[in-house]
Amino acid sequence: MKPVDFVIRLEWVAVAVVAIVAYAASGVSWWLFALLILAPDLSMLGYLAGARIGAVAYNALHILIVPLLLALAGYVLANSTATAIGLIWIIHIAVDRALGYGLKLSAGFRDTHLGRIGR
Repeated sequence: MKPVDFVIRLEWVAVAVVAIVAYAASGVSWWLFALLILAPDLSMLGYLAGARIGAVAYNALHILIVPLLLALAGYVLANSTATAIGLIWIIHIAVDRALGYGLKLSAGFRDTHLGRIGR
């Protein structure tokens, strides 16, 4: 792994840690966390319809803008559940990126914007 790749992964670890701390401070149940932490990966079912549709479905649930807006809206509107769901989603994405899983390319599941997954 190149030093720059290590730094980028470390940044995603930091994002995950900050989001986990914020979730803990929210006071929302850890049962909700356990229930939803892997929910974005259900988007992989899109690959049953082919690589192109699978990539679109996966990427739709693995970009940061929607969970960031959800967490912000929850905070502004004092809706702790919305904030918590946004934070869980952010944690999921951050852990994925820290592990080297990027947004998918339409060539196939193993091809990501961070490079090819596996050997």
